[in-house]
Amino acid sequence: MASYAAITGSPDEHNSRPASAASSRRSRHKKETGVAGQASWLSSVINLVNTIVGAGVLAMPLAMSHMGVLLGILVILWSGLTAGFGLYLQTRCARYLDRGMSSFFALSQITYPNAAVVFDAAIAIKCFGVGVSYLIIIGDLMPGVVRGFNANPDATFLVDRHFWVTAFMLIVIPLSFLRRLDSLKYTSVVALVSIGYLVILVVYHFCAGDTLEERGEIRGVTWMGIVPTLASFPVIVFAYTCHQNMFSILNEIGDNSHKSTTAVVTASIGTSGFIYILVAITGYLSFGDNVIGNIVAQYTPSVSSTIGKAAIVVLVMFSYPLQVHPCRASVDAVLKWRPNRNRSVQSSPALGSPSRNSLLGGGPSNRPVEMSETRFAAITTAIIVFSYIVAMTVSSLEKVLAYVGSTGSTSISFILPGLFYYKISSPDSPLHQKLLKEDDDEDEYESADDTADSDSNV
Repeated sequence: MASYAAITGSPDEHNSRPASAASSRRSRHKKETGVAGQASWLSSVINLVNTIVGAGVLAMPLAMSHMGVLLGILVILWSGLTAGFGLYLQTRCARYLDRGMSSFFALSQITYPNAAVVFDAAIAIKCFGVGVSYLIIIGDLMPGVVRGFNANPDATFLVDRHFWVTAFMLIVIPLSFLRRLDSLKYTSVVALVSIGYLVILVVYHFCAGDTLEERGEIRGVTWMGIVPTLASFPVIVFAYTCHQNMFSILNEIGDNSHKSTTAVVTASIGTSGFIYILVAITGYLSFGDNVIGNIVAQYTPSVSSTIGKAAIVVLVMFSYPLQVHPCRASVDAVLKWRPNRNRSVQSSPALGSPSRNSLLGGGPSNRPVEMSETRFAAITTAIIVFSYIVAMTVSSLEKVLAYVGSTGSTSISFILPGLFYYKISSPDSPLHQKLLKEDDDEDEYESADDTADSDSNV
């Protein structure tokens, strides 16, 4: 693909001025219609890995017990590859949008305008469900953490799940009101340290062999049956879902080149897949078919297992704001959506804009407007309050994971990226033709500048 950087000629020669002026105008337009990000490549990978590796890692050994070791590994790898391909398609779709303005809503506006509300509603429900699952995990694990350090606590409220859900909500509320995803990079680092401890804990118990008395049958190549396998498949799908934050990462990353964004996807999916397979194999071989949905809760009470439970709490606590961020954006898009009956992609003013960076319309009036402080606070508060209410009344983690994985996670990971890319990159698509035409125009500008430079040198 042709470079979009303007090449200017020598300002001292009259023959170079027309081409240089045209290139300068294109350069200025690109700066006006694009918003450069400031996030580093590493912080993007850290936030994406933290978005991926959450509650799903706890259920990987159980999923493998239903599928067997061989099929379990294949499904984890296949799910990772397909989820990674979806992320890659998102990076390709983002090039059709203004720099810093990528979102599912923006894409739907130039592909399926009247279905935009459906897409954003699915994303909002999915992110809300994941956030609820994190609060449920906190409520399930914290009483065990307290008992691990004090078998008979004097204060009975310390072993009440409702108390801990409430207490940790007070911690995540300030983090949930941060506007930029990159602002959460330091909490994501702490969460990844917790993941590291969890992996070490599971591998240690496997190597120590202290769970052999509780271990059930080990299935190498056989499975438990089609029904348990299909029931576990959504849990694995859920474990890789991070696509709701991908556009935010693309908007905020400083270097959004194809090489850089592809490396972010590869590093994030590769790291997460390695963690899932390692925990799945060692956890399953530790307990066999007797493994439960939350493997950390199955270990014999000890200081190490208690710290492991605390590590999971820290992990999901700092992952909760990563779900509020896209949920808030999708809720805002749903509330702002209006039926679009008279406008088509072919007749859209966006197609008449002079730059590839203006497929949504380069004028300020067509630019997505950042949420006002009042609206931002209202939507964030509503998400926090409703997720708190659900977490206080629902206690089944497996049901939440299966429901979220079979609905929102499936559509976000496997359906929407491909659907958008197929529509927007089709050779017959006016948007794709527009992009190719502007690439050719850019080449002409660059050729004119090169010719002007050659003439000036002569």
